[in-house]
Amino acid sequence: MMKTLLITLLVTLVLLLVGVAAMGLRAIFVKGGKFPDIHIGSNREMRKRGITCASTQDREARKKK
Repeated sequence: MMKTLLITLLVTLVLLLVGVAAMGLRAIFVKGGKFPDIHIGSNREMRKRGITCASTQDREARKKK
């Protein structure tokens, strides 16, 4: 029972590490690399439709007051 639990934990840990490394390949191995920007404001199609994130909407509402 204990041996199975340890093996399961090790396999889970290895899978998590592989997943994190795969997501960060560009940021880790490319000089000047960074994680992709997934912010709504940087998406061209969203800007065309006038869709902004909650932070931007809040900032604009505060400016109007």
